[in-house]
Amino acid sequence: MTSDTRVTMHQGAAALVAIALLAAGAGATYLLMRSDAGAGGHAADVPSSTGAQPPPAASARASNAPLSDVVVPLGQNAVERAGIVVAPVASGTSATEIRLPGVVEPNAYRQVAVTPLVAGRVTKVGPALGDRVRRGQTLAEIYSPALAEAQTRYVSVQAMLDAHDRELQRTQKLVEIGAASRQELEKVHAEHAAQTAAVQSARSQLELLGVSASALDNMASGRSVSAATNVPAPIDGVVTERGANVGLNVDTATKLFTVVDLSTVWVVADLYERDFSRVRVGSEAAITTSARPDLTLRGRVSYIDPQVGADTRTAKVRIEVPNPGGELRLGMYADVVVAGAPGTSTLRVPPNAVQNVGDRTVVYLANPKEPGKFIEREVRLGQASGEQVEVVSGIQPGDVVVTEGSFFVRAERERLGLRPASRTAADASMAPAASSSGPNNEATQARKVVVTAQGFEPAKLTLRTGTPARITFVRSTDKTCATEVVFPSLNIKRALPLNEPVAIAFTPTKSGDIAFACGKNMLHGTILVQ
Repeated sequence: MTSDTRVTMHQGAAALVAIALLAAGAGATYLLMRSDAGAGGHAADVPSSTGAQPPPAASARASNAPLSDVVVPLGQNAVERAGIVVAPVASGTSATEIRLPGVVEPNAYRQVAVTPLVAGRVTKVGPALGDRVRRGQTLAEIYSPALAEAQTRYVSVQAMLDAHDRELQRTQKLVEIGAASRQELEKVHAEHAAQTAAVQSARSQLELLGVSASALDNMASGRSVSAATNVPAPIDGVVTERGANVGLNVDTATKLFTVVDLSTVWVVADLYERDFSRVRVGSEAAITTSARPDLTLRGRVSYIDPQVGADTRTAKVRIEVPNPGGELRLGMYADVVVAGAPGTSTLRVPPNAVQNVGDRTVVYLANPKEPGKFIEREVRLGQASGEQVEVVSGIQPGDVVVTEGSFFVRAERERLGLRPASRTAADASMAPAASSSGPNNEATQARKVVVTAQGFEPAKLTLRTGTPARITFVRSTDKTCATEVVFPSLNIKRALPLNEPVAIAFTPTKSGDIAFACGKNMLHGTILVQ
């Protein structure tokens, strides 16, 4: 019993000693770290043996940092074989004109839907679709029993009023000779006033039904009643819709015709958000069409829609222009050039000088003193004007850039592996999906499509099934209707801002064709999935 007690006491003492040693070690470590921090030491600078990655914020900053310059060496034979042409950077003022795609629409203030004033049956129709009509011209004739009934009532109450007039005159004469009392005269006066009101009510009803004053006078004089009424043209214009045919039963809500005055029309264009500050109501605009490229119609911006489209991120801009010869037809596409705010001095390069590296844009600078060496430099682009693209940053006046053959220089840089592959935040977010898409862990299929004035280039792509795909669209010109791209089978619709890459990511799951088109379904492309 005594020995067991002695052994238990020794184990408790050992535990207390171990705890004390641990506390002392922890305190010494804390004091040592504080002294290192006070002396200017940085423990975070010591490399970790576990290979920890930098924090996400640092990675994000690195991905947004400008690309460093890379020197691409090319031999003289390679330069000649690629047809590389260099030229100094051009200078000029920033675009003061904004080119927008537009559509010709009718002037809503001069468009009238013609409806009948009475219900009935159409017995005659005058103009055909597309005919010009004059104001007051008969468009259709309608047989209306309701109109005949209203005319009959008017003739009846008018006849009764004539009888009351004669009775009133007789009563007045009888009162004068004392053969009738004043009370009888007052009663006749009251009946005459009531009958006069009934006539005015019947006449007003006929006027509302479109009966002219001359026709009312003819009915009052005892002429025959007609149950037919004419539908006149309300304005001078062109018949753009015709719903009336002989035998059609109509009511007062039936639209028989649509007449539009085409002496002026509206051109409605799409204005991007970045240009809102450059366009005002009253800004001058020039309108041209592919049907008449030699004809330029001028007008002013009369309205800017306060709402921005959720899909296209554009606002509607309306320009009213004269159309005396009818050159502009409704629904026609138009090229709108709006005078913007005064520009500033900028640098410009041809579109062929610009290449895309991921989601960045670069140009290749040539050093005349060192032939065969080209520097890849990241640039930021502005507006495109004609055959030039504005460069906001990245180059200086006097720089010489590769204007022809820049794609060959880029391909040579990729072949030599001079720049490690970089991933943007969007690529990083897609990486897990790409790595888990298949057992072979294949890389994302990257394709690029450039939207030019001729259409999609290339218009046909080939992809593999089961591998994530990333297609980047870049609209390089304003002379196209492809301001957005649509994949109907994938239920994808994206706006295509000028010179801004737009990436569309998806994974083809089965072989076949995937069609894509511009937002107005005029330009088309196809993806062949194998």
